[in-house]
Order: sequence, then C-alpha cells, then structure tokens
Amino acid sequence: MHTTRCSTSFNHVMGLRTLSAKLFGLKPYSHNSPFRCATSISTRSHSQSNTASSPRYHVASSLPHANITQRRHFWSQKAPAQYQEHFNGPSDGQEEAAKVAILDRVMKGRQPTDLMLRCTVLDQDGDVATISGQFKRSDLCTEHRLNPRDLRKIDSRIPNLVPTILVRKEAILVNVLHIRALVKADAVVLFDTYGSADSRLHSVFLYHLEHNLKVKNSGQPYEFRALDSILLSVLSALEAEMVFIRNLVGGLLAELEDDIDHDRFKRLLHYSRRLASFQNRAKLVQEALEEVLEQDEDLIAMYLTDKKNGIDRQLQDHEELEVLLESFSKQVEEIVNEAENIQSNVQSTQEIVELILDSNRNALLTLDLKISILTMGIGIGTLVAGVFGMNLRSNLEDTEYMFYIMGALSMLIAAGFSWSGLHRLAKIRKVGLSVHNKKRPKRSWLSLPLRRRGREIDGFS
Repeated sequence: MHTTRCSTSFNHVMGLRTLSAKLFGLKPYSHNSPFRCATSISTRSHSQSNTASSPRYHVASSLPHANITQRRHFWSQKAPAQYQEHFNGPSDGQEEAAKVAILDRVMKGRQPTDLMLRCTVLDQDGDVATISGQFKRSDLCTEHRLNPRDLRKIDSRIPNLVPTILVRKEAILVNVLHIRALVKADAVVLFDTYGSADSRLHSVFLYHLEHNLKVKNSGQPYEFRALDSILLSVLSALEAEMVFIRNLVGGLLAELEDDIDHDRFKRLLHYSRRLASFQNRAKLVQEALEEVLEQDEDLIAMYLTDKKNGIDRQLQDHEELEVLLESFSKQVEEIVNEAENIQSNVQSTQEIVELILDSNRNALLTLDLKISILTMGIGIGTLVAGVFGMNLRSNLEDTEYMFYIMGALSMLIAAGFSWSGLHRLAKIRKVGLSVHNKKRPKRSWLSLPLRRRGREIDGFS
C-alpha cells in the first residue's frame, strides 16, 4: 500500500517535470531505476542541491511540491510568448478585434428592407393607389420635402407612447395611437405599423377614409377630410377600449359587493393598472390636440390646399380647422373624465374593501382577547381549588358546607375577573372623534325658543 502510493506520487512528479521541460525547452528527465519512495525522495533532494548549476531546472523540479497558484504565476512569468495568452487571457487588441467582428456580423445580418417603409397610398380621388408598397426613406423625404428625423418615430419598431401632430411645408405628419399617416393636399400615405394586431380597426378606418375622401361637395378641403377620418378612428378606438374597461371594472365591483376574496382583489389591481394606462394615453391624445390648437402658425400651415393654390390666409383665419379640432378635443376630454370617474370608483372600492378587511381583522382580534380573558378568569377560579387540593390539613374539610361555599366562591371569583376584563375591553374598543375622549356637555331638554324665554324671565326677575 505504501509502495503503491509512493509510486503514484513519483509518477505525478515525473509527469510534471516532463511538461515543464517541454515548456521551457529543457531535456526531458528520464529515470530507468525502479520507482521507489526512497528514489523519489533522493531525486527531490538531489534536484534541490543543484540550485546553482541549473536554476531553471531546479525550479521546474520543485514546482510539483508548490501549490497551484505559485506554479501558475511562475509559468506566466517564464513561459514563451506563444503560451502567454493561456495564462494572462486575451489582450486589449484581441478584445477590440472581437468587438469589431461582432459588430460586423450584426451589421451584415441586417435586412436590406430595414431602410424601407411599407406604405398604403391614397390618391386625390380617394382611391387606393398602392397597397403595402415598399418605399425608401430617402425617396419619401425627397418627394414630400421632409427631414429624416420626421420619419424616425414612424419607422420605430417600438409602440409609440406620445402622440404627435407635426406640420411641415407640404404635409401633416400624424402619429396618434394606431395611426401613422402623412397627409398632403392631394394624397394620403398610411404607414403600416409594426405589430398591429387590430386589423379590423385598420380596415374600418381605411374604408371610412376612402369614403370621406371621395365626397368632394362637403365644403372641406382634402386634408381636412383626411384629418377628420383619422381623428374619428382615434376617437372610436378610445371609446371602444373605454367601454371594454368599463364593463370589466363594473362587473368586478359588483362581484366585490357580494364577496371579497383574494382572486377578485388581484383582478381589481390588474384592472386598475390597465385603466391607469388607458387614462394616460387618452390624456396624451388630448394634450396633442390642445398643443396644435394653441399654435396659430401651425393652424394656418395646415391649410395645404390653399397653400398649394397660392392663397394667403391671415394669422387668425383658421376658424374651420379650429372648430374641427376642438370638437374632437372635447370628445376626448369626455373620455378622460369618464376614465377618471371609473378610477375614482376603483379607489373608493379599494378603500372600502380595506376598511372591511380591517374591521374583520379587529373582530377576530377581539374574539381572541375575549377568549383569553375568559381563560384567565377560569384559571383564577381554579387557583382556589388548587389551594384546597394540597395534601395539607386546614380543618376546613371537616365543615359540612365548606365544599359548596368554596365552589361558589371560586365561580364568583372567575366570573368577577372575567366581567372586569370584558368591561375593560369594551371601554377600550369605544373609539370616538373627540380629543382625549372628553365627555360631551349635557344639552338641555328644552327647545331653543323656550330656553331663550327662560333666560329672559330670569333676567327680569
């Protein structure tokens, strides 16, 4: 057993010596004698004694007896250049090259359609000229005299949170909820939004837009009819979501009136968050409309047909457009107010539910205190029985009626302590709004005119 262990240790030492010799360019060590523990020890002592003659070989020979950290540090200092990466890791240049390679792969992996926009174009007669056609951003900017930053939010794959209505030289950019459109004096460009799941709403909007653009005897210019269809679709989307949330919240509040459980309370929290999100979106739409109404220059610039025909308008001559935007702004404001009312009802219900739960918890605590007080009274009553149950003579046991007397006394003591504790608990539970529970002054049983008449009689007397 001992010989086998020594042989195994020596084989491990020789293996590390061979590896060190190959690493530093030394001649591998060979030993033809039988592997014995004594041979291992003598070889180790011999290598330690030859420090001056072969320092590198001596250190390499002593490495198997050092810990792993020391060996790693030594090899990292003495190893050739081709082995330095194994100990020190990649250099800064290699890390930079890896980053550049990753960036190149990402850029090469981009689709060529990333610079393209899918659009549906309606001409001046209201007919669909192009359905989901692909257009370059540069071509759209050049054709409609737009800046590249104007199409940045429209091209974004992230759902838009802040509605915007931008007025440019020859177009109006509308980015509200599910609609991203470019309105001109003789055309409408609808951008296909990414991740649009409500195809029915989009189809209804497109049908209404076509019908509204084809009606030319309405007295409104082309761009106003397009804006009317866009804002009407936005308003319809808000109303539909408002009705859906109102039905959800109303049904849940009715269920909470009958029974309060954990699942319904979680649903109430979820609906409250959804209602808050909807209320925020409706407010942002209202703010976008009000922002346009406050800028007279933008209102005048939105008369694209007159601008195309060379008709100049005064700064305050925008009553027709102002009435159109104000009507939709008022309707959106009504939706916001209704959402606030529902949110107020939800908060009131949450507060009432919390009060009911607190009241039930207090009732359970009161019941626990009552049971504890009764237990204390019974325990004090049994104390008397315990005293007389001791094996000590008191000469009271010889009395004929002492058993009945002490039993009645124990019951009276238990009842007295229990009544006192319950009475004290009832006084503590009385909660009033008066400061320091001050007693109210006694009111006279006479009515106010009779009291005044009595005071006058006392004054004459």
